[in-house]
Amino acid sequence: MTAKTRYFLIGSVLVLILGLSIGVVAYYGGMPSGLFSANRGPAELKYMPGDTAVVAYANVRDVMNSELRQRLRKFQGASEEGRNEFKNETGIDIERDIDHVVVGVRPKTDAKTPRGLAIVSGRFDSTKIESLATGHGGIVEQYRGKRIVVVKGGHKAEGEPAGREEELAMAFLSPGVVALGTSDMVRLAVDRETSGGSVLQNAEMMKLVDGLDDPSLWAVGRFDALTAHATLPTEVTDRVPPLTWFAASGRVNGGLQAVVKAEAKDEQGAANLRDIIRGFVALARMQTDAKPGVKAMLPDIQLSGEGREVAVSFAVTTDMLDAIEAAHAAGQMKKPVTGEPIK
Repeated sequence: MTAKTRYFLIGSVLVLILGLSIGVVAYYGGMPSGLFSANRGPAELKYMPGDTAVVAYANVRDVMNSELRQRLRKFQGASEEGRNEFKNETGIDIERDIDHVVVGVRPKTDAKTPRGLAIVSGRFDSTKIESLATGHGGIVEQYRGKRIVVVKGGHKAEGEPAGREEELAMAFLSPGVVALGTSDMVRLAVDRETSGGSVLQNAEMMKLVDGLDDPSLWAVGRFDALTAHATLPTEVTDRVPPLTWFAASGRVNGGLQAVVKAEAKDEQGAANLRDIIRGFVALARMQTDAKPGVKAMLPDIQLSGEGREVAVSFAVTTDMLDAIEAAHAAGQMKKPVTGEPIK
């Protein structure tokens, strides 16, 4: 991203929202039981293309207002400077003005990188945001009756011809609903309003979404699409059997209740994966049995599933957070690289 797009809403909103909400789950891992009910997911799914491979959702208000986040803020050591600067530039207060975000990723095709789209819902000053974007190099285009702000990404996307920069874009789809992502994905979101063909018509994907029980955070999709863009250690790729679909969800309140489910290609693969997880859990328990203080800070992991399904669930409880706070106050928590106490 070049300097002229420093405050462009795409990068800022994605980084802040994903870092503050979905990042909570990424840090503690996992998600809650209750993946089998009837729920068609957020309305913003209608903007996602039908071939979307991975869809994620975060109720930003739930996460921001949760006791869990307030307690985690004690360990961040961050000031309000960044939040205030962003608010002054865009008119958006991340903690109060954003309700939820839906993120979708299309699979890699024709040697191109995956294409991403975020639909953010909340309260925005569209005039101020558009003015800010155009002031930093954005160009306003008309597309199917919508105003789209397009800006060069400052680097060539993988698979694109030499000299061609990736375009990022932003469009207000309706009052309080903004699309952010690569320009082709934003245009596809606009198309969905009139042409249909959204992920809502993807039976396999919606079966996973329908199974979610109103969590604060969730992600579902094709596991191969998720791992295709990640550089995983060979120790992992060699041991983990092929998986097809995954569904993960988490409910944030005073802590975090979480479960991750995955489906292997066959029953033997699922059995092998359950054995691998049991081994890791047993090793972790052996290493912490002699350290009560450390053990109190770790969740109790539960493994379940039968046939081709594997499920891992756990909860980050208030007792665990109390133990972490006590260790932090005593200077027992160390930075992973330097080994210095976290202050």
